[in-house]
Amino acid sequence: MSPNSCSNQMPLLYSYWRSSCSWRVRIALNLKEIPYDIKPISLIKGGGEQHCNDYREVNPMEQVPALQIDGHTIVESLNIMHYLEETRPQRPLMPSDVYKRAKVREVCEVIQSGIQPLQNLVVLIYVGEEKKKEWAQHWINRGLRAVEKLLTTCAGKYCVGDDITLADCCLIPQVFNARRFHVDLRPFPIILRIDRELENHPAFRAAHPSCQPDCPPEAK
Repeated sequence: MSPNSCSNQMPLLYSYWRSSCSWRVRIALNLKEIPYDIKPISLIKGGGEQHCNDYREVNPMEQVPALQIDGHTIVESLNIMHYLEETRPQRPLMPSDVYKRAKVREVCEVIQSGIQPLQNLVVLIYVGEEKKKEWAQHWINRGLRAVEKLLTTCAGKYCVGDDITLADCCLIPQVFNARRFHVDLRPFPIILRIDRELENHPAFRAAHPSCQPDCPPEAK
């Protein structure tokens, strides 16, 4: 059955402009050339639109992103990207080689499990204004050290070999977050090289927070 046979409706991404999880899904959609609409969900307005009853019906975890596609609602960014990969294998973002696929998953998991959750908004609010920068810097540094080490075993032009993969979709938003919290990136030359390689790629540029419909004017 065609992935579009369930619904002819344009995919709808619930997204926040600066959410790195939303960002990585935007990159994947762009790389696969899947047209989509965006429904902005402000994580700060009125205490956070993700906590409203209507959005809780979309995503019980009250987080972004969520993707409505093929008549379904899919949540969790890596899960969404794997769904896209499995239903739309054209322009693949996973290597055919089994070992390289494992390396892509490694990089993705370190970022999405070992870095991003520890420096996301809900955690920083709990940590408090006084400690949040120190907290974020600690966990981002710790995680990027691991990523840099992993990349020594698998990087080519990009994170895993010479083709863009889901690992790159996860890495670039995390580098942005590192800069946002003033993390010194000089100890991570492979990460910096890959970031430079992709900063002007059309799919990555279009997914950038500054290009999102809900990006505030002062952040552009």
